[in-house]
Amino acid sequence: MNLELLLAHADDSRPFLEGGLPLEAAADAPRPAEAAGPEHLSDGSADPNDLPLQRWGIVAPEGPLGDRLLDLVAPLQKAREAAQGAAARVYRVKARMDAVEAVQWKNRVYWDESVPEEELPRYLLVLGDLDQVSLELQQVMASNTFIGRLAGASDSDYAAYVQKVLQWEMSPSREAAARSLYCTVRDGTAATTIGYKALMEPSVAQAAARRGEGRLPLKDLVGLALEPEDARARFLAEVGRSEPAVLCSMSHGLGAPRGGWKSRDEQRALQGAMSLGLGQHLGADDLAAGPFLPGGMWFYLACYGGGTPETSAYYHWLGKLQDAGAFGGRVSSVLAGLPRSGERPFVGALPRTVLANPAGPLGVIAHCDLAWTYAFQDLGAEGGNRVSRFQGVFSALARGARQGVAYQNLLRFFSEKSVELSVLYDEEARRDFAGEGVPADEARAVKKANLWMARQDLSGYVLFGDPAARLPLSEAPRTATARAPEASSVLGFAVQTPSAPAASAASAASAASTASTGPSRDGAKMEEAVLAALAGEEGEKSIAARHGIPRAELTRWVEAYREAGRAALSRLG
Repeated sequence: MNLELLLAHADDSRPFLEGGLPLEAAADAPRPAEAAGPEHLSDGSADPNDLPLQRWGIVAPEGPLGDRLLDLVAPLQKAREAAQGAAARVYRVKARMDAVEAVQWKNRVYWDESVPEEELPRYLLVLGDLDQVSLELQQVMASNTFIGRLAGASDSDYAAYVQKVLQWEMSPSREAAARSLYCTVRDGTAATTIGYKALMEPSVAQAAARRGEGRLPLKDLVGLALEPEDARARFLAEVGRSEPAVLCSMSHGLGAPRGGWKSRDEQRALQGAMSLGLGQHLGADDLAAGPFLPGGMWFYLACYGGGTPETSAYYHWLGKLQDAGAFGGRVSSVLAGLPRSGERPFVGALPRTVLANPAGPLGVIAHCDLAWTYAFQDLGAEGGNRVSRFQGVFSALARGARQGVAYQNLLRFFSEKSVELSVLYDEEARRDFAGEGVPADEARAVKKANLWMARQDLSGYVLFGDPAARLPLSEAPRTATARAPEASSVLGFAVQTPSAPAASAASAASAASTASTGPSRDGAKMEEAVLAALAGEEGEKSIAARHGIPRAELTRWVEAYREAGRAALSRLG
């Protein structure tokens, strides 16, 4: 029942919060600011991965800086415009908007009533560091767009990333299925131990089961439990392979040494680096060159892994605990390491560097604040491990979804927690207005604390890279499942998966079952169902029901139809 923080001191790798904080520490957390929603929403019924339907655009800073950044990504803009058959909308914004200004900008500029809804880009690429286009604007826009950020340390970083994305799209991998890697640094601390048991082990087990059932296309499924003594060598060997891979890593992120950072430059270079225990870390310099998840995707779970905000969402809450003298002064070191209002926010050196690495990944999802275990574990009476919050991201990527669409699988849980928290506050307001009073209910206080922590933790995850990029898999059907081994040793335990003959038998049985439905396997009827789905005038669920097939089967037909059409067009070209 403790709140555990994934933050370690840079000098000795010891956690900032030894022993964590009890859940009741968040019982009196401040009510989150409510962001006013738009008066109308874009059409979410269309295929989210369809660029011509969803459109792609850019958010860039005002002035000469924005002009220069737009020039640097012009080849990517041109490619996206060709893919969607329309010009990309470019938005120019002022620096360092706060959340209120961001909401106002979204409602006034993005939701401009004079712009036809079908021309609004749902894919948005933000250009610049956090002090050039604010994190608050990106978070506000993430509620109903597919948004990512590109922030290089130099002009060459932007150019290198653009060239990498376009190169992979022109010459994709020969692999039809991705590798899936789960890596935990086992440094003996409470936070990583909880993460290993509550997220990583169950994630691997769930992925192995779905892969064995033919529902998750993976070439390999690898679990790494890294001991500090050989963590660096084992980690780099696994992520240096050439096949496209999705990596989920869990570790502490580096925070300030016990004596504080020597300079702002040192902080920008090291804060959020991957702690390996025993005073070791993996930093930007280690990953600037050489193969590191080439063409892949990295979910980096650690404090400040994505960057450092202008003001932490937890500053006032922890400050209040310190002023009250609560919990034996354990929050003091955390509070001392948080950014103060007015300090320059910045994207972490790790995501910035690996995206600029020509042999690096196409995207990184990482945390831009303190990262807690709350993103994957709810505490309290209704608590439990929430593996699905992360597994949805990895499954979507493995099936060929664009990065921005996969990222939305995580953000939907932020929206869910926001709604639940609002319901609690609204109920209290109603009782207060009616003169009934709000009962001092301990269970209610714990539930509110749980919701507040989960909401804040989930909101900190940010996508870096072009949201329209996807794993560069071959043009083989993206739903195909690679041959599964009879047993995989992952994270120190054996996960049984069907042998290839057994899997084939299961597939044959499934095919026979589907064939028995009659008309659904008739070519003309199949095409009728696919065309109805592509038209977008009727939901896939109802189309599938009418044809007597599972919705997943209809999705498979649609993807096969699209792939065949693309292949035919390329032959014409």
